[in-house]
Amino acid sequence: MFLGQARVDPIDLWCTLVVFGVWLLYNLKLSHTVEECDMKRMDYVDPDHIKRAQRYAQQVLQKECRPRFAKKAMAQLFEHRYSMNLEPFVQKVPRASEAELKYDPPFGFRKFSSKVQSLLDLLPERDFPEHLRAKHCQRCVVIGNGGILHGLELGHALNQFDVVIRLNSAPIEGYSEHVGNKTTIRMTYPEGAPLSEVEYYANDLFVTVLFKSVDFKWLQAMIKNETLPFWVRLFFWKQVAEKIPLQAKHFRILNPLIIKETAFDILQYSEPQLRFWGQDKNIPTIGVVAIVLATHLCDEVSLAGFGYDLSRPRIPLHYFDSQCMGAMNFQAMHNVTTETKFLLKLIKEGVVKDLSGGIHREF
Repeated sequence: MFLGQARVDPIDLWCTLVVFGVWLLYNLKLSHTVEECDMKRMDYVDPDHIKRAQRYAQQVLQKECRPRFAKKAMAQLFEHRYSMNLEPFVQKVPRASEAELKYDPPFGFRKFSSKVQSLLDLLPERDFPEHLRAKHCQRCVVIGNGGILHGLELGHALNQFDVVIRLNSAPIEGYSEHVGNKTTIRMTYPEGAPLSEVEYYANDLFVTVLFKSVDFKWLQAMIKNETLPFWVRLFFWKQVAEKIPLQAKHFRILNPLIIKETAFDILQYSEPQLRFWGQDKNIPTIGVVAIVLATHLCDEVSLAGFGYDLSRPRIPLHYFDSQCMGAMNFQAMHNVTTETKFLLKLIKEGVVKDLSGGIHREF
Protein backbone atom coordinates (compact mmCIF):
# COMPACT_ATOMS: atom_id res chain seq x y z
CA MET A 1 0.00 0.00 0.00
CA PHE A 2 2.75 2.46 0.88
CA LEU A 3 6.21 1.19 -0.01
CA GLY A 4 7.00 2.01 -3.59
CA GLN A 5 3.38 1.77 -4.74
CA ALA A 6 1.40 4.68 -6.14
CA ARG A 7 -2.03 3.04 -5.88
CA VAL A 8 -3.79 2.93 -2.51
CA ASP A 9 -6.06 -0.08 -1.96
CA PRO A 10 -9.52 1.34 -1.04
CA ILE A 11 -10.23 -1.59 1.29
CA ASP A 12 -6.94 -1.10 3.14
CA LEU A 13 -7.64 2.62 3.42
CA TRP A 14 -11.16 2.02 4.76
CA CYS A 15 -9.90 -0.51 7.33
CA THR A 16 -7.17 1.87 8.45
CA LEU A 17 -9.70 4.69 8.88
CA VAL A 18 -11.96 2.43 10.96
CA VAL A 19 -9.06 1.39 13.20
CA PHE A 20 -7.96 5.01 13.54
CA GLY A 21 -11.49 6.02 14.50
CA VAL A 22 -11.69 3.32 17.16
CA TRP A 23 -8.35 4.37 18.62
CA LEU A 24 -9.40 8.02 18.60
CA LEU A 25 -12.58 7.27 20.52
CA TYR A 26 -10.66 5.06 22.92
CA ASN A 27 -8.10 7.75 23.69
CA LEU A 28 -10.77 10.42 24.09
CA LYS A 29 -12.36 8.15 26.66
CA LEU A 30 -9.04 7.70 28.46
CA SER A 31 -8.41 11.43 28.56
CA HIS A 32 -11.63 11.90 30.51
CA THR A 33 -11.42 8.89 32.82
CA VAL A 34 -7.78 8.35 33.82
CA GLU A 35 -6.60 10.19 36.89
CA GLU A 36 -3.12 11.55 37.34
CA CYS A 37 -1.02 10.75 40.37
CA ASP A 38 1.19 13.19 42.20
CA MET A 39 4.78 12.00 41.73
CA LYS A 40 5.79 13.96 44.83
CA ARG A 41 3.59 11.65 46.88
CA MET A 42 5.34 8.50 45.69
CA ASP A 43 5.61 5.86 48.36
CA TYR A 44 8.53 6.15 50.75
CA VAL A 45 11.07 3.40 50.08
CA ASP A 46 12.59 1.83 53.18
CA PRO A 47 16.42 2.17 53.05
CA ASP A 48 16.75 -1.46 54.18
CA HIS A 49 14.58 -2.53 51.25
CA ILE A 50 16.81 -0.54 48.89
CA LYS A 51 19.91 -2.27 50.26
CA ARG A 52 18.32 -5.72 49.95
CA ALA A 53 17.34 -5.06 46.33
CA GLN A 54 20.82 -3.82 45.45
CA ARG A 55 22.47 -6.74 47.24
CA TYR A 56 20.23 -9.23 45.45
CA ALA A 57 21.04 -7.71 42.04
CA GLN A 58 24.77 -8.00 42.77
CA GLN A 59 24.33 -11.63 43.85
CA VAL A 60 22.64 -12.40 40.53
CA LEU A 61 25.52 -10.77 38.64
CA GLN A 62 28.22 -12.53 40.66
CA LYS A 63 26.90 -16.05 40.08
CA GLU A 64 28.51 -18.06 37.30
CA CYS A 65 26.73 -17.52 33.99
CA ARG A 66 25.23 -20.73 32.54
CA PRO A 67 25.39 -21.00 28.72
CA ARG A 68 22.01 -21.55 27.01
CA PHE A 69 20.30 -21.76 30.40
CA ALA A 70 17.29 -19.59 29.51
CA LYS A 71 16.49 -21.50 26.31
CA LYS A 72 16.84 -24.88 27.99
CA ALA A 73 14.70 -23.83 30.94
CA MET A 74 11.97 -22.41 28.67
CA ALA A 75 11.96 -25.56 26.53
CA GLN A 76 11.70 -27.74 29.63
CA LEU A 77 8.90 -25.62 31.08
CA PHE A 78 6.81 -25.19 27.92
CA GLU A 79 8.00 -28.17 25.83
CA HIS A 80 6.78 -27.95 22.20
CA ARG A 81 5.24 -24.52 22.86
CA TYR A 82 8.71 -22.91 22.88
CA SER A 83 11.17 -23.13 19.99
CA MET A 84 14.87 -23.10 20.83
CA ASN A 85 15.73 -22.25 17.22
CA LEU A 86 13.62 -19.15 16.62
CA GLU A 87 15.46 -16.22 15.04
CA PRO A 88 14.96 -13.05 17.12
CA PHE A 89 15.01 -10.67 14.15
CA VAL A 90 13.71 -10.85 10.59
CA GLN A 91 16.48 -12.13 8.32
CA LYS A 92 14.63 -12.69 5.05
CA VAL A 93 11.20 -12.56 3.46
CA PRO A 94 9.29 -15.69 4.52
CA ARG A 95 8.34 -18.29 1.93
CA ALA A 96 4.69 -19.02 1.20
CA SER A 97 4.81 -22.20 3.28
CA GLU A 98 6.24 -20.56 6.39
CA ALA A 99 4.28 -19.62 9.50
CA GLU A 100 5.00 -15.89 9.15
CA LEU A 101 2.57 -15.71 6.22
CA LYS A 102 -0.28 -17.39 8.09
CA TYR A 103 -0.99 -14.35 10.26
CA ASP A 104 -1.42 -10.60 9.87
CA PRO A 105 0.83 -8.24 11.88
CA PRO A 106 1.91 -8.30 14.62
CA PHE A 107 1.86 -12.13 14.56
CA GLY A 108 3.04 -12.49 10.95
CA PHE A 109 3.46 -10.78 7.60
CA ARG A 110 0.53 -12.05 5.56
CA LYS A 111 0.06 -9.77 2.50
CA PHE A 112 3.17 -7.79 3.48
CA SER A 113 5.98 -9.76 1.80
CA SER A 114 6.91 -6.99 -0.62
CA LYS A 115 7.01 -4.40 2.15
CA VAL A 116 9.19 -6.63 4.30
CA GLN A 117 11.58 -7.05 1.38
CA SER A 118 11.70 -3.29 0.82
CA LEU A 119 12.67 -2.76 4.45
CA LEU A 120 15.25 -5.54 4.49
CA ASP A 121 16.88 -4.03 1.41
CA LEU A 122 17.60 -0.94 3.52
CA LEU A 123 19.24 -2.85 6.38
CA PRO A 124 22.96 -3.61 6.00
CA GLU A 125 22.81 -5.82 9.11
CA ARG A 126 19.89 -7.98 10.23
CA ASP A 127 21.22 -10.23 13.00
CA PHE A 128 22.42 -9.61 16.54
CA PRO A 129 25.73 -7.73 16.19
CA GLU A 130 28.83 -9.92 16.15
CA HIS A 131 30.48 -8.16 19.09
CA LEU A 132 27.44 -8.98 21.23
CA ARG A 133 27.36 -12.61 20.13
CA ALA A 134 31.08 -13.11 20.71
CA LYS A 135 30.88 -13.47 24.49
CA HIS A 136 30.74 -17.06 25.75
CA CYS A 137 27.83 -16.42 28.13
CA GLN A 138 25.62 -13.34 28.23
CA ARG A 139 23.28 -11.93 30.83
CA CYS A 140 20.24 -9.92 29.71
CA VAL A 141 18.08 -7.60 31.75
CA VAL A 142 14.72 -6.39 30.48
CA ILE A 143 13.87 -3.08 32.14
CA GLY A 144 10.16 -2.46 32.41
CA ASN A 145 8.64 0.96 32.98
CA GLY A 146 7.04 0.30 36.35
CA GLY A 147 6.91 2.85 39.14
CA ILE A 148 8.43 0.22 41.43
CA LEU A 149 11.85 1.16 40.02
CA HIS A 150 11.63 4.64 41.49
CA GLY A 151 13.77 4.84 44.61
CA LEU A 152 15.51 1.45 44.38
CA GLU A 153 18.69 2.98 42.94
CA LEU A 154 19.41 -0.10 40.83
CA GLY A 155 21.07 1.87 38.03
CA HIS A 156 24.62 0.78 38.83
CA ALA A 157 23.67 -2.90 38.87
CA LEU A 158 21.59 -2.68 35.69
CA ASN A 159 24.53 -1.14 33.83
CA GLN A 160 26.61 -4.26 34.55
CA PHE A 161 24.46 -6.59 32.44
CA ASP A 162 25.81 -7.55 29.03
CA VAL A 163 22.55 -6.75 27.25
CA VAL A 164 20.10 -4.12 28.50
CA ILE A 165 16.68 -4.04 26.84
CA ARG A 166 14.49 -0.96 27.28
CA LEU A 167 10.89 -0.56 26.21
CA ASN A 168 9.07 2.10 24.23
CA SER A 169 9.76 5.70 25.26
CA ALA A 170 11.00 4.96 28.80
CA PRO A 171 13.51 7.75 29.53
CA ILE A 172 17.02 7.51 30.87
CA GLU A 173 17.75 11.22 31.22
CA GLY A 174 17.01 12.24 34.81
CA TYR A 175 16.39 8.68 36.01
CA SER A 176 19.74 6.92 35.55
CA GLU A 177 20.22 6.45 39.31
CA HIS A 178 17.24 4.10 39.30
CA VAL A 179 17.24 2.63 35.78
CA GLY A 180 20.86 2.94 34.64
CA ASN A 181 22.09 4.63 31.48
CA LYS A 182 23.18 1.65 29.39
CA THR A 183 21.00 0.57 26.48
CA THR A 184 21.68 -2.30 24.12
CA ILE A 185 18.19 -2.63 22.62
CA ARG A 186 15.32 -0.16 22.49
CA MET A 187 12.26 -2.23 21.56
CA THR A 188 9.11 -0.42 20.51
CA TYR A 189 6.48 0.28 17.87
CA PRO A 190 6.02 3.63 16.06
CA GLU A 191 3.72 5.24 18.62
CA GLY A 192 5.97 4.09 21.47
CA ALA A 193 9.30 5.37 20.15
CA PRO A 194 10.93 8.21 22.12
CA LEU A 195 10.20 11.62 20.64
CA SER A 196 13.35 13.18 22.09
CA GLU A 197 16.63 12.49 20.31
CA VAL A 198 18.51 12.58 23.63
CA GLU A 199 17.09 9.13 24.45
CA TYR A 200 18.98 7.53 21.56
CA TYR A 201 22.63 6.53 21.75
CA ALA A 202 24.84 5.86 18.74
CA ASN A 203 25.29 2.13 19.35
CA ASP A 204 21.72 1.27 20.39
CA LEU A 205 19.80 -1.36 18.45
CA PHE A 206 16.36 -0.04 17.54
CA VAL A 207 14.06 -3.08 17.35
CA THR A 208 10.70 -2.33 15.76
CA VAL A 209 7.45 -4.23 16.25
CA LEU A 210 5.19 -3.81 13.21
CA PHE A 211 1.45 -3.81 13.88
CA LYS A 212 -0.17 -2.27 10.81
CA SER A 213 0.42 -1.21 7.23
CA VAL A 214 1.42 2.37 8.02
CA ASP A 215 4.12 1.13 10.43
CA PHE A 216 6.11 -0.14 7.44
CA LYS A 217 6.00 3.33 5.88
CA TRP A 218 7.14 4.93 9.14
CA LEU A 219 10.05 2.54 9.58
CA GLN A 220 11.17 3.10 5.99
CA ALA A 221 11.23 6.86 6.59
CA MET A 222 13.19 6.47 9.85
CA ILE A 223 15.83 4.22 8.27
CA LYS A 224 16.25 6.53 5.27
CA ASN A 225 16.18 9.65 7.46
CA GLU A 226 13.26 11.03 5.49
CA THR A 227 10.31 13.15 6.56
CA LEU A 228 7.10 11.23 7.01
CA PRO A 229 4.29 12.86 4.98
CA PHE A 230 1.67 14.64 7.06
CA TRP A 231 -1.18 12.51 5.70
CA VAL A 232 0.64 9.33 6.77
CA ARG A 233 1.07 10.64 10.32
CA LEU A 234 -2.71 10.99 10.56
CA PHE A 235 -3.05 7.20 10.64
CA PHE A 236 -1.23 6.81 13.97
CA TRP A 237 -3.23 6.93 17.18
CA LYS A 238 -0.71 9.29 18.82
CA GLN A 239 2.27 11.42 17.83
CA VAL A 240 5.20 9.46 16.41
CA ALA A 241 8.88 10.30 16.23
CA GLU A 242 9.84 12.27 13.14
CA LYS A 243 13.46 11.18 13.25
CA ILE A 244 15.47 8.33 14.80
CA PRO A 245 19.11 9.53 14.99
CA LEU A 246 20.67 6.12 14.27
CA GLN A 247 22.49 4.68 11.28
CA ALA A 248 20.66 2.08 9.18
CA LYS A 249 22.87 -0.70 10.54
CA HIS A 250 21.32 -0.21 14.00
CA PHE A 251 17.73 -0.94 12.96
CA ARG A 252 16.15 -4.38 13.34
CA ILE A 253 12.69 -5.81 12.72
CA LEU A 254 11.36 -8.10 15.45
CA ASN A 255 10.54 -11.56 14.15
CA PRO A 256 6.71 -11.66 14.38
CA LEU A 257 6.95 -15.33 15.34
CA ILE A 258 8.32 -14.15 18.70
CA ILE A 259 4.96 -12.44 19.30
CA LYS A 260 3.08 -15.42 17.87
CA GLU A 261 5.01 -17.79 20.16
CA THR A 262 4.38 -15.55 23.18
CA ALA A 263 0.67 -15.06 22.49
CA PHE A 264 -0.65 -18.31 21.04
CA ASP A 265 1.84 -20.92 22.24
CA ILE A 266 3.06 -19.79 25.66
CA LEU A 267 0.17 -17.64 26.94
CA GLN A 268 -2.28 -19.74 24.89
CA TYR A 269 -4.41 -16.82 23.76
CA SER A 270 -7.00 -17.45 21.08
CA GLU A 271 -5.95 -16.71 17.51
CA PRO A 272 -7.31 -13.51 15.89
CA GLN A 273 -10.98 -13.50 14.96
CA LEU A 274 -12.73 -11.03 12.67
CA ARG A 275 -14.62 -8.61 14.92
CA PHE A 276 -16.52 -5.42 14.24
CA TRP A 277 -15.90 -3.94 17.68
CA GLY A 278 -13.60 -4.40 20.64
CA GLN A 279 -10.37 -6.30 21.14
CA ASP A 280 -9.60 -9.98 21.66
CA LYS A 281 -6.99 -9.14 24.32
CA ASN A 282 -4.67 -11.54 22.51
CA ILE A 283 -1.78 -9.11 21.99
CA PRO A 284 0.92 -9.43 24.67
CA THR A 285 2.49 -6.32 26.14
CA ILE A 286 5.82 -5.21 24.71
CA GLY A 287 7.39 -6.09 28.06
CA VAL A 288 6.37 -9.75 28.04
CA VAL A 289 7.38 -10.09 24.39
CA ALA A 290 10.77 -8.57 25.27
CA ILE A 291 11.28 -11.15 28.01
CA VAL A 292 10.59 -14.01 25.59
CA LEU A 293 12.91 -12.31 23.08
CA ALA A 294 15.60 -12.14 25.77
CA THR A 295 15.42 -15.92 26.29
CA HIS A 296 16.21 -16.33 22.59
CA LEU A 297 19.08 -13.82 22.69
CA CYS A 298 20.83 -14.39 26.01
CA ASP A 299 21.99 -17.21 28.22
CA GLU A 300 20.55 -15.82 31.47
CA VAL A 301 17.68 -13.35 31.84
CA SER A 302 16.63 -10.94 34.59
CA LEU A 303 13.86 -8.37 34.70
CA ALA A 304 13.25 -5.16 36.63
CA GLY A 305 10.36 -2.71 36.72
CA PHE A 306 7.60 -5.25 36.09
CA GLY A 307 4.38 -5.80 38.01
CA TYR A 308 0.95 -4.16 38.23
CA ASP A 309 -0.41 -3.70 41.76
CA LEU A 310 -4.04 -3.16 40.73
CA SER A 311 -5.13 -3.16 44.38
CA ARG A 312 -3.47 0.27 44.69
CA PRO A 313 -4.92 2.35 41.84
CA ARG A 314 -3.50 5.64 43.14
CA ILE A 315 0.19 4.73 42.96
CA PRO A 316 2.22 5.76 39.87
CA LEU A 317 2.08 3.28 37.00
CA HIS A 318 5.46 4.35 35.56
CA TYR A 319 8.70 5.59 37.09
CA PHE A 320 8.69 8.66 34.83
CA ASP A 321 5.18 10.13 34.58
CA SER A 322 2.05 10.88 36.59
CA GLN A 323 -0.25 8.21 35.18
CA CYS A 324 -1.94 6.17 37.92
CA MET A 325 -1.96 2.39 38.25
CA GLY A 326 -5.74 2.58 37.85
CA ALA A 327 -5.24 3.36 34.14
CA MET A 328 -4.65 -0.35 33.57
CA ASN A 329 -8.32 -0.93 34.29
CA PHE A 330 -9.21 1.04 31.14
CA GLN A 331 -6.82 -0.55 28.64
CA ALA A 332 -8.50 -2.97 26.26
CA MET A 333 -5.68 -4.78 24.45
CA HIS A 334 -3.72 -6.75 27.04
CA ASN A 335 -4.57 -9.47 29.56
CA VAL A 336 -2.34 -8.36 32.41
CA THR A 337 -3.66 -11.05 34.77
CA THR A 338 -2.54 -13.85 32.46
CA GLU A 339 0.80 -12.15 31.86
CA THR A 340 1.44 -11.74 35.58
CA LYS A 341 0.78 -15.45 36.16
CA PHE A 342 3.20 -16.26 33.35
CA LEU A 343 5.96 -14.07 34.79
CA LEU A 344 5.36 -15.45 38.27
CA LYS A 345 5.80 -18.95 36.88
CA LEU A 346 9.08 -18.01 35.21
CA ILE A 347 10.43 -16.48 38.43
CA LYS A 348 9.33 -19.29 40.75
CA GLU A 349 10.76 -21.90 38.37
CA GLY A 350 14.06 -20.02 38.32
CA VAL A 351 13.98 -19.23 34.60
CA VAL A 352 14.37 -15.48 35.19
CA LYS A 353 15.23 -13.27 38.15
CA ASP A 354 13.06 -10.37 39.35
CA LEU A 355 15.48 -7.68 40.51
CA SER A 356 12.87 -5.19 41.71
CA GLY A 357 10.43 -7.67 43.25
CA GLY A 358 7.34 -6.34 41.48
CA ILE A 359 6.17 -9.80 40.43
CA HIS A 360 7.76 -11.92 43.16
CA ARG A 361 10.23 -10.73 45.76
CA GLU A 362 13.20 -12.99 46.43
CA PHE A 363 15.09 -10.60 48.69
